[in-house]
Amino acid sequence: MRIVSGDFRGRKLSAVPGMATRPTTDKVKEALFNMIGPYFDGGTSLDLFAGSGGLSIEAVSRGFDRAVLIDRQYQAIKTIKKNIAVTKHPEKFAVYKMDAQKALHVLQKNGERFDLVFLDPPYAKQKIIDDINKMVADDLLSDEAIIVAETNQEANLPTELPGFKLIKRQEYGITVLTIYQRERS
Repeated sequence: MRIVSGDFRGRKLSAVPGMATRPTTDKVKEALFNMIGPYFDGGTSLDLFAGSGGLSIEAVSRGFDRAVLIDRQYQAIKTIKKNIAVTKHPEKFAVYKMDAQKALHVLQKNGERFDLVFLDPPYAKQKIIDDINKMVADDLLSDEAIIVAETNQEANLPTELPGFKLIKRQEYGITVLTIYQRERS
């Protein structure tokens, strides 16, 4: 795994040891960022199931000001911190060891708002629509926030989601990327 493009391009990233996480491949990561915009002019991203942290690190490398990474596994947090160190800009990242629901509560209390959200939960525990609805209810999303869901084919995310438009859905083997953008009300 590596950082594909931007300020930190080419730097190698570590994967979380064991089989508890599945890192997004470089091919899928590159395709994803080509779909949502190859480079950005600021903003804050959230990775609710961060794993190795590769997606958030890529987002910051490509121009996001800051990224918040959440994971509940000790090994994942250890790997995220190691990967953030590779950037030599730890001040651009906030890392929380907690489950997604508790994290959303904490982020709401802190008054956070996100422009880009990555949702890549363990395939057996996909509650993506519930997570999106909670973020909307807690006012955690900017007016035109982009939500990137990485799932398996069984997730069957809807094409119609109130308050959002489907930007793109693309399959890569067993992996499906579904990208929504929030619509202003």
